Amino acid sequence: MTTATTGRTTRKGAVGTAHTRVEGRDKVTGAARYAGDIPFADLAHGWLVLSSVTRGRIRAIETGPVLDMPGVLTVLHHGNAPRVETDYVGMLGAPDPTAAVFQHDRVPHAGWPVALVVAETPEQAREAAEALVVHYDTEPHDTALDGDRPDARPADGHMPAVTEKGDLAAELAASAHVVDVEYRTPEEHHSMMEPHAATAYWDGGRLELVDSNQGTTWVQGELAKMFSLDESAVRVRSEHIGGGFGSKGLRVHQVSAVMAATMLQRPVRVVLARRQMFSLAGYRSPTVQRVRLGADADGRLRALEHRSLNQTSTVYQFVEPSAGVARVMYDAAAHRTANHVVPLDVPSPTWMRAPGEAPGSFALEAALDELAEKCGLDPIDLRLRNEPETGPVSGLPFSSRNLAACFREGARRFGWADRDPRPGVRREGRWLLGTGTAAASFGAGALPSTALVTAEPDGTFTVRIAAADIGTGARTAITLVAADALATTPDRVRVHIGDSDFGPAGIAGGSMGTRSWAWAVGAAAAELRERLALGTGIPPEGITVRSDTTEALASLAQKERHSFGAQFAEVAVDTTTGEIRVRRMLGIFAAGRIVNPLTARNQLVGGMIWGISMALHEEAVRDHTGGLYGADLAGYHVATNADVLRVEADWVDDPDPDDPVGIKGVGEIGIVGAAAAITNAVWHATGVRHRTLPIRPDRVLEAGGHA
Repeated sequence: MTTATTGRTTRKGAVGTAHTRVEGRDKVTGAARYAGDIPFADLAHGWLVLSSVTRGRIRAIETGPVLDMPGVLTVLHHGNAPRVETDYVGMLGAPDPTAAVFQHDRVPHAGWPVALVVAETPEQAREAAEALVVHYDTEPHDTALDGDRPDARPADGHMPAVTEKGDLAAELAASAHVVDVEYRTPEEHHSMMEPHAATAYWDGGRLELVDSNQGTTWVQGELAKMFSLDESAVRVRSEHIGGGFGSKGLRVHQVSAVMAATMLQRPVRVVLARRQMFSLAGYRSPTVQRVRLGADADGRLRALEHRSLNQTSTVYQFVEPSAGVARVMYDAAAHRTANHVVPLDVPSPTWMRAPGEAPGSFALEAALDELAEKCGLDPIDLRLRNEPETGPVSGLPFSSRNLAACFREGARRFGWADRDPRPGVRREGRWLLGTGTAAASFGAGALPSTALVTAEPDGTFTVRIAAADIGTGARTAITLVAADALATTPDRVRVHIGDSDFGPAGIAGGSMGTRSWAWAVGAAAAELRERLALGTGIPPEGITVRSDTTEALASLAQKERHSFGAQFAEVAVDTTTGEIRVRRMLGIFAAGRIVNPLTARNQLVGGMIWGISMALHEEAVRDHTGGLYGADLAGYHVATNADVLRVEADWVDDPDPDDPVGIKGVGEIGIVGAAAAITNAVWHATGVRHRTLPIRPDRVLEAGGHA
């Protein structure tokens, strides 16, 4: 059982007890090798050449001088690269055509891959790539996102583009209090520690790829379709990953490495430089969001409209579904949400930690704070009196919705009852102090997965599953789940992950990884225990059971399944310099069954720190050509140790009796609502609303506030 207020586990068993990472020693000693570290005999190295123009066509590539340079083996480009298939349905829908490199002479944005130089050493490849001369015919380009663009269009992604019910205009007109505000978030980049890297080679007619990705069977399937191969003829391995946050799917480096390995018939490695990742690895699109809220005199919503606009590339439509968060959080008699996109001559955006929910919660939760001020209500009270009984759009029941418990526990621990609601009245020397709060939610999904569990003759167990540990502690979580399911101890379980030969498994994304893999491992372990109970003995090769959760997932009752959370922040604002310091943050979450409190808290705190970055620091800025200023980790600012003071995360009990797994995922819920809580705290400190992120010092100075 777990305690009601903190979720700390008191029952026996591996799941629910803090456990250090099973691969921790390997990582701190350097024994854990990443995709760019693994040695291969006769390894060649590729370096991508990116376009220097924004839009146009390649007129000519001067390969001759480069081919004469020391160590250069070949130059791949649209004139000589293998043709690949692009018209297919991938694991996550249509693939991003930007992965199909060197198929035509068109340049759709600055930083588009136009060639790959392959040489004996990475230094030779880079020197030759930088010497390659490419001639272009340029065309007019358009790179500016604006909220009033006439070419904006509704965009269906993994959810409907538009949902609506009721008479919005009538309910707004009848409302005692109305908020109608526009919010903006900037372009943001994943900035994980490990750059994208892949090595491709052929082994006896089989394509082998050693990669850094968030799903080996995902990449395996995409490559097989792209190169017209049977999936059995492709093996993808990704043992250790140094962060992904949504960006590590199929990208140009894997495809170009496969092309070069095919042409040269030797292993080829392609590693993206940090600056290249700003063009080739995807990013979170900037958004322009309009939120309209109407409430009666008691603060109950009558009307809710949330519209979001994001940019996408001209070659691939990606939706940042920011309006989706309103479809879960609050209901009203009139309810309308819409996600729109504008195609621009820019790189394709992609999934980034809590896609949609992170920027969407900033706008919605900041608007709720503005409404609370107009209604004369406490921000928590306003939210609690607008708790929906069923999904506001779906009408489905919630599997569990313990947001109110998160707010109650968070308010108690944060000292919310002592808060003076008036803005700009607390001061310490030159600092104005304020506190803010926001709600959070993130979907709890699962993907069909298979797992292999083997009982070994020596009494140990081996688990094989094509999971991906992108730094979240997945290996450890799977170990604990398997130990409990097998009624043994974690030290008697060996877990192998990151190999497509283990069979299909869900990706590490959408906070679905641990939930999906635990379901498969638990099912295989249960069947294995039944077989072992027969007492027939274990042969030398062991006894192996394979599970597949496809049917079990399909039979799960349709409900609204989400993690929820309450974010709290205290800030200090220096109105002379514009500096903002986040003094403390507290997040209380309802995230289902917590497998490993140690790594779960790490994930939640990490998400909250990212919220500090989002609120105060992160902002990628493009010039008129679509190129980025400061496309490196010196010019792109993220929160560092000096920015992070006291950040605490905990959870409340969140059981779901209808769910056989009970795990909801914690990888993304931590960032949701965090930026809004900080922004609301800045208003409470200064009396000034900031509706554009990040809240830079110059914006604080321009806006002014209580002196």
